[in-house]
Amino acid sequence: MSHRLGANQYGKAETRVVRIVRDTPVHEIHDLNVSTALRGDFTAAHVDGDQAQVLPTDTQKNTAFAYAKLHGVASIEDYALALGARLLAACPAAQQAQVKVEQYAWDRIGDHSFTRRGGATRTTVVTVGRETSTVLSGVRELVLMNTTDSEFKGFLVDEFTTLAEADDRILATSLVATWRHTSAEIDWNASYDAALATLLRTFAGTYSRALQETLHAMGGALLDDQPGLAEVRFSAPNKHHFLVDFGPFRVDGLTNDGEVFVAADRPYGLIEAQVVRDDAPPAGDAWLAVPGFC
Repeated sequence: MSHRLGANQYGKAETRVVRIVRDTPVHEIHDLNVSTALRGDFTAAHVDGDQAQVLPTDTQKNTAFAYAKLHGVASIEDYALALGARLLAACPAAQQAQVKVEQYAWDRIGDHSFTRRGGATRTTVVTVGRETSTVLSGVRELVLMNTTDSEFKGFLVDEFTTLAEADDRILATSLVATWRHTSAEIDWNASYDAALATLLRTFAGTYSRALQETLHAMGGALLDDQPGLAEVRFSAPNKHHFLVDFGPFRVDGLTNDGEVFVAADRPYGLIEAQVVRDDAPPAGDAWLAVPGFC
């Protein structure tokens, strides 16, 4: 049976890069998780075991460390663009270098003292090509909850349906949101801060008849606020909260008027959607290796 090599890429996953800026007595932390991948003509490596065109993954790791100092980390997007361009220059057989960066937040408690902040993680996926580059920015593990102004009713019902309609329910999710830029000439940090503020404001201010409706509203608001964005994509697990039934309890007068819930971690509904600007340029393969959008 005949066969051929299909799509392939290789790189170094999850290099933990911590850059401390010591230029003044007030230090800064850039705490990163960096993954790199090269795509191109690596047929010889796969078919013949010939590594002549392969830039070792160890070299990719070392470059990630070196560029944290040589280029700096003014923003994770800027750092990823520079790192991707360097890897592409170092590997002639590659046609694209993809760099994924997660940034973990720390809160300052002194000039050189910090405490690690839990919760949402800032992300970027940058694909640097020989002619064009694509920048995706985003956030993951953004845990959100509305304790009212959410309903879910009017859905299909068949012989296996047990879910009751809800006029007033908790709406909660741990959001992954990723948005695609149409230009690399922007203030990455200001854009991220504004995007996060838009997502939070819209989630809090939208009456929801379904998580789908809320995501659409959030995506539309983000595109309206930032004309330099082509699209936004969401992966949103529905973090179910079920009202506890006090009926079997032997306590007179004990009622549960939407006050006590059990938080269920699985199974859960998973809602994924994209909101796209009408005149958005195509994404190509920029979304490859982005969690939730494989």
